[in-house]
Amino acid sequence: MAEKVAKVGVKKEPGYLYYVDKAGDVSRVKMARGRKKGGKPEKVAKVGVKKEDGYLYFIDKNGDISRAKMARRGKKGKK
Repeated sequence: MAEKVAKVGVKKEPGYLYYVDKAGDVSRVKMARGRKKGGKPEKVAKVGVKKEDGYLYFIDKNGDISRAKMARRGKKGKK
């Protein structure tokens, strides 16, 4: 289902949301709780992954960058 794109090995801390940003690097941001706002994003690892259309990029349980093909549907009402 998912394929590993880059081996990074990021150690995740609780209370943070980790994601692959537009530049293809691993970033994190403090999660908003209740009325408390989240913080500004900070880069955790500079990787520079080139993203392709039709794929969802994410940080897997090992702290590496993986991707999965996005499920797309056709247009509604078309037979």
